[in-house]
Amino acid sequence: MGSVGDCFDNALAESVWATLTKELLARQRFATHAEARTAIFDYLECFYNPVRRHSSLGQISPAEFERRAAEHAAEPVPA
Repeated sequence: MGSVGDCFDNALAESVWATLTKELLARQRFATHAEARTAIFDYLECFYNPVRRHSSLGQISPAEFERRAAEHAAEPVPA
């Protein structure tokens, strides 16, 4: 995140929103707000975060990135 007034303040949020709109919302219609809310939750929690590869993470999923980071953190530090 950037500082106040910085052009990078919302870059990540805008990127997620653009992807969500393109990959989910533009492809279907929802009968109710609850149906839309459920579809968005499923997209984010069941696909976008654990499965979808992200270019900013070297084409791996956030779940894989976190797993690798945890493994790296658990490695012993050479003395």
